[in-house]
Amino acid sequence: MIFFFFFPLLLSVHITVRLVFASAVWKGTPMIKPLIEQTCKNFMRLVLCSESAQRQMSQLHVWHTVWSWSKCSTVRFITGKVFCIERIFLCPRCGPSLKKGKTRIFHGLHQDFPSVVVVGLGKKNAGINEQENWNEGKENIRTAVAVGCRQIQDLEIPCVEVDPCGDAQAAAEGAVLGLHEYNELKQKKKPVVTPQLHGSAESEAWQKGVIYAEGQNLARYLMEAPANYITPIKFAEHIEQKLRSFSNVKVHIRPESWITTQEMGAFLSVAKGSAEPPIFLEIHYLGSANTDDSPLVFVGKGVTFDSGGISLKPSSGMDAMRADMGGAATVCSAIVTAAALKLPLNIIGLAPLCENMPSGKANKPGDVVRAKNGKTIQVDNTDAEGRLLLADALCYAHNFNARAIVNAATLTGAMDVALGSAAAGVFTNSSWLWTHLYEASILTGDRVWRMPLFKHYTKQVTDCPLADVSNIGKYSRAGGACTAAAFLKEFVTASHWAHLDIAGVMSNKDEVPYLRKGMAGRPTRTLVEFAARLSQDSHNAK
Repeated sequence: MIFFFFFPLLLSVHITVRLVFASAVWKGTPMIKPLIEQTCKNFMRLVLCSESAQRQMSQLHVWHTVWSWSKCSTVRFITGKVFCIERIFLCPRCGPSLKKGKTRIFHGLHQDFPSVVVVGLGKKNAGINEQENWNEGKENIRTAVAVGCRQIQDLEIPCVEVDPCGDAQAAAEGAVLGLHEYNELKQKKKPVVTPQLHGSAESEAWQKGVIYAEGQNLARYLMEAPANYITPIKFAEHIEQKLRSFSNVKVHIRPESWITTQEMGAFLSVAKGSAEPPIFLEIHYLGSANTDDSPLVFVGKGVTFDSGGISLKPSSGMDAMRADMGGAATVCSAIVTAAALKLPLNIIGLAPLCENMPSGKANKPGDVVRAKNGKTIQVDNTDAEGRLLLADALCYAHNFNARAIVNAATLTGAMDVALGSAAAGVFTNSSWLWTHLYEASILTGDRVWRMPLFKHYTKQVTDCPLADVSNIGKYSRAGGACTAAAFLKEFVTASHWAHLDIAGVMSNKDEVPYLRKGMAGRPTRTLVEFAARLSQDSHNAK
């Protein structure tokens, strides 16, 4: 006896390796359209349900089978495929609706599919939420897929097919980001789960999502690794290895002697406190048809460990300062991702890399150093070192006739105090640049928020007794993120520059549900999406 019944859930919801119901009665009315799916052996099936679909589902008396596959020719209907089902049995009702991101596991439904994970997807047709400044539908998909895939990992099932869920890119991002965990140095590792797209209709969007997520995972890997494993030279070599296969990418690993010839005195003053030699990493990605087109220049702070120097940080939590190179990690990972996506624009990446350590050679509070542009800097706090690296790197960035300069840095604790982990703070002199960054962040869900770049803050860093500028504001902690941005502005003459203070989004506890606890790699995907939007903008900056 063969039954083909339509189950409304399957067309209105998003499913991954679809849960198959052989027969269903909807308030006494049989569903007559055939369920359409043939799945592959040894794959976990994961169902992602919208709230409206769950309400329908809770009223269904669901019949299911101990299925035996029979050889049958594929029958074409309006959508999808069919398969043969035999030996029908009654199963209990599936229970009350699931809340968004919550799961329920069913066992024993089929010999090839021993378990089924059902995940609440939230409101149907959710879109851009103007209060939250993100696309809620995309975020719901990322979260639901990540939660479901982790359930599969806990069950030690090696592979899962993921339905595109109406947005294959978001589904892929949720799967790949949700499964990532740094366990390189552990003997006992979690089982590897391979997510795959169910079907081929949205394979291009799925692959794009995989590339975006792998880019962020690269940044997470670099930020999470211990500082003795990711030194300045090892960081540079890791990025070089990632870009080696791209013929249109050149990587220059500049040694300390080159940094000296460039007269980057601010950068060198920080590096001299450590036994690890500094590196200036320079990446050229030539994706535009015209290699002479003005590039987008990314600059990332690359302090691979920040002890605070002579102005030593408290020991509690200091281990997290292995991720103080998060700016370099995110911009370099964004370029790796842009190359993989073959984005049609030129990008240059600059990452000054060093450690900030206390020693007999280290900067002392009150020292004065000279930056590449000739300005002198009074170092009143050696723990405000990131801006010294960026000062020289930003000066160097002006050599490339940049279309725009965007720097990222885990720069200030004040940024974490101001915004927490909700968004990266953006300080910019260009509304055109801000618009592109903001719109990119809505799509990625990795949000940005514009911060003030007032002359009010500039006066606090230029009113300095011994030098042109001080590396901290004269009112100490007041507006610390803003005075840091004002300091950087003293080394920028470009009309389209943005500084992203990513200190607050450096790590994740449980705020972003599709990221595990640890270093977050944010806002890599927003930088990639920003670059993609810029590559499609036929007009120059206004």
